[in-house]
Amino acid sequence: MQDTYSLLREIADSWVLLAMTVFFLGTIVWAFRPGSRAIHDDAAQTIFRDISDLSQPCDKNCADCACARTLEVEQ
Repeated sequence: MQDTYSLLREIADSWVLLAMTVFFLGTIVWAFRPGSRAIHDDAAQTIFRDISDLSQPCDKNCADCACARTLEVEQ
């Protein structure tokens, strides 16, 4: 029993640690790979796609302002 534990402990201390390190570094390289900026920028902006310019006043009768869309969703 002790021999099995020692073997598994040695594998975990060396090869599994190495595998996790390689996976972590591969993930970092994948995230910062050349050409991925456009994909990341697109993903970051998806929540803002349906929001119009909120700096313009709203007269509650327009179809393009954000408050009109909010009223439609609430009703």
